[in-house]
Parts: sequence; C-alpha cells; structure tokens
Amino acid sequence: MRRLRQLLTTDPERGSVSAWSAVITIAMLLFVGIAVDFGGQVHAIQHARDVAAQASRAGGEQVNAPQAIRGQGATAEPNQAYAAAATYLAGSGVQGSVSVVGSRVVVTTSAPYSTKFLSIIGINTLPATGRAEARIARAVGGVEQ
Repeated sequence: MRRLRQLLTTDPERGSVSAWSAVITIAMLLFVGIAVDFGGQVHAIQHARDVAAQASRAGGEQVNAPQAIRGQGATAEPNQAYAAAATYLAGSGVQGSVSVVGSRVVVTTSAPYSTKFLSIIGINTLPATGRAEARIARAVGGVEQ
C-alpha cells in the first residue's frame, strides 16, 4: 500500500495517456458513425431522385398520339401517364406522388434513410426526397416547335 501511495504522489500524470486514448477513441467512432450515416443519406437521396426521374419519364412517354399525329401539339394522356408513373413507383418500392398537368408529369418521392450509428443518440431516420418533372415537347429536326 505504501509503494502505491508513493507512486501516485510522485507522478501526478501517470495514466493520463489512457484517459486521452479513451476519449479520442470515442470521438473517432463518433466521426466514423456520422460519415457512415450521412453517406447513407446521400445515397438514399440519389436513389429517390433517380426513381422520381425514371417514373416521370415513364409517364412522359404516354403521349396523346392522335392529337400529336395531327400536328395539334404533344400532350400527355393524363390517365395513362399517371398510371405509368404510379406503376413505376410501386415497382421501385419508393413512396411518392404523381401529378399530370398538361404536358408535364411531376413525380415526388420519399425514401427516408434508417440510421446505423446516429440511432444511438436518438436520430433514427434522415430524410431523403426526390422530385422530377418530364415535359412533353414536339421537336422537328432537333428543334422544339
């Protein structure tokens, strides 16, 4: 006991590296966790935007053919455009909404990211949304008419 007391009183910084190592280790794990979760959120946002773009493209392919063939302008067939975009959304497993206004098909998506590390501190999901719009236009020789 006397030897222990003597060691403790002669070197007051004894063991300080161990405490510093523990604090630094926890901080590094926190930084890695933040990087993983925010990287996952970026991936989820990219996926939501991609699904929105593809769904709006699918809806935009539903052109009112008789009207376009007669040269009266290119517009979407609203019911078919809505159905095509909604079918693509359903097949992708991403939640979203579709609206058709004139020659535009607008799709918004939502695919929240479930956190891996931030859930430890109570943040269970991070938002990830996407929006895309397809516009039907008549073009002749590469020039919009």
